[in-house]
Amino acid sequence: MTRVLVIGGGVAGTTTALALHKAGCDVSVYEAHPGSAEDIGAFLTLASNGMLALAQIDASEAVTAAGFPLTSMRVLDGAGTEVVQRPLGEADNPILRYRCLRRGELNAALQAEAVRRGISIRHGASLASVQDGPDDVIAHFTDGSATAGDLLIGADGLNSTVRRAIAPATQPCYAGECVFYGYTTSIPPAEEADDERITMVRGSAAAFGYAVSPGGQTYWFARVAGERLGADEIAHGTPGQWRDLLLPLLRDDATAAAGIVAATTDGILVTNATEIPTGAPWRSGRMLLVGDAAHAASPATGQGASMAMEDAVVLAKALRDAPDTDTALFVYETLRRPRVEHNTTVSGNISRGVHTSSRAGQAPAARPDEEPARLLEWNSHIGMSQPGAPVIGEGP
Repeated sequence: MTRVLVIGGGVAGTTTALALHKAGCDVSVYEAHPGSAEDIGAFLTLASNGMLALAQIDASEAVTAAGFPLTSMRVLDGAGTEVVQRPLGEADNPILRYRCLRRGELNAALQAEAVRRGISIRHGASLASVQDGPDDVIAHFTDGSATAGDLLIGADGLNSTVRRAIAPATQPCYAGECVFYGYTTSIPPAEEADDERITMVRGSAAAFGYAVSPGGQTYWFARVAGERLGADEIAHGTPGQWRDLLLPLLRDDATAAAGIVAATTDGILVTNATEIPTGAPWRSGRMLLVGDAAHAASPATGQGASMAMEDAVVLAKALRDAPDTDTALFVYETLRRPRVEHNTTVSGNISRGVHTSSRAGQAPAARPDEEPARLLEWNSHIGMSQPGAPVIGEGP
């Protein structure tokens, strides 16, 4: 049985652990944060492809217990005119509907499911270094402890310690926007009927989006192009400062955006949109990167978490089906890199205001020429063709 060490207990790491466990691996998760991280991060949307990946590893129920579904999207221009209204993803399938939830809620739900299945999650385990050898890989932690495995998965996010061991020259870079997130229970009366709908606003000075939960709380974000914010600015900024920065950018538009932000009295978060350059190494020896550690993208397409969930399923299937670990990692990277790097490029272009050919109001597909549903299907087999290219078969 392959012994796998997963570094990072966030969305990517815990989903990967669930998938590897289903594939028959002996997997343990090591998370630097001392708790389940319910208080970390803003909110996100899981797209239908992410929900499909969760369904393959029997984790749908755990996630749909949190957050709320989104079944439609509308796009407004700065004058408040509706440009697009359409169903969102697989709106007719309750399992595959988009879902809006706080990142901490998602982390907690996934970690609870992992523990329920008997997967070990060690909190407060901060990775110090990795020793990769011919027979095993050893993770050394800052408390002086160490553990060995057959494979080490770096799911430790944008500032990955594992990535520094694999590709020390690879550095995250600014994608051209600052992103603000907030919540308010005070919303314009006209917005209260927005059941299961997300509204996107193409404002004159900022992109804005919001959705109203069944409990009447508005989840909102704003994407603002410009210079990146300094670490000290982000660390010491207050909700009032962020609100005062945003309101002049939103007030000239005839939409609900300014009113929603004005009604948000606390809990405004801000981050720089950041990405990993395409073409960066993902693996070395017995080490592999997944999720944001490998291919972080700006949030413009809303695919970060869903791409990580796809990673988890494809990696688990590759390890299950390939004759050896080296072949499995080759298959995984060959299948995943074109899709996720397409998403990184498209999302970065949106953040930087570069023209994209996607239809109005539609988050660009990660790769429209690929068939992720067939690849993610748990009972399909991933093999190798004669020339050495991965192929998808009918059964394991």
